[in-house]
Amino acid sequence: MKRLFKFILNLVPRPILIRLSYIVRPILAFFLKGNKYTDPIDGKSFRSFLAYGYVKQRENILSPSTLSLERHRLLWLYLKNETDFFSNNFKVLHFAPEQCFLKRFRKLKNIDYTTTDLLSPIADVKADICNLPFEDNCYDVIFCNHVLEHIPDDTKAMQELYRVMKPGGFGIFQIPQDLNREATFEDNTITDKAERAKIFGQYDHVRIYGRDYFDKLRSIGFEVEEVDYTATLSDSEIDKFRLAKGEVIPVVYKK
Repeated sequence: MKRLFKFILNLVPRPILIRLSYIVRPILAFFLKGNKYTDPIDGKSFRSFLAYGYVKQRENILSPSTLSLERHRLLWLYLKNETDFFSNNFKVLHFAPEQCFLKRFRKLKNIDYTTTDLLSPIADVKADICNLPFEDNCYDVIFCNHVLEHIPDDTKAMQELYRVMKPGGFGIFQIPQDLNREATFEDNTITDKAERAKIFGQYDHVRIYGRDYFDKLRSIGFEVEEVDYTATLSDSEIDKFRLAKGEVIPVVYKK
């Protein structure tokens, strides 16, 4: 089953996977009901989560009900407990909207919510992150999570994110990051999908970010807070919500 799941992830285009997941999700949630692990996004509990991974399968990390991963559940807890995102009035731009958030964010009465992506079938606006069709200084909050590692010119993308964010606004720009690596690594001569997956963690990634990611965001003009939110949680909470201990949330601000 794990090999089949891995094969599907690497073979089926992402837009089709997104559509298929809407059918499979309720079936998985029904058969895995339990009380050992909880998805904080919808509050449902299960006897186990699913394995997930394009190259190496990570055990017990994909929620059967929301299809959230560790990073999604961590972000939800941070937004809920440490920000006023769910109560204040914000104009929000969300890149490559994750299924686990999309319907919930759309239902929020306090936000003016726009989603965008170049390929996603569930986004409102089809747009290139390096050439956005939005005015300067127009969004209070920007989510751009696990997007920049796909973009060859991530400097231009960061500049566009900075341009469309309002002064006083904030964003969360999560990426797959190796915190043991000082410098980001990229090599555009590597074009074989299997080799890219082996080196960068996924066949459609173009780099693996190191600790210098935060300084690159600062060089664009953002103020950056490196938030290890799991440090505020107990080990039992980290296990219950199936989080990645030590994962850093990059929270950016435009002054």
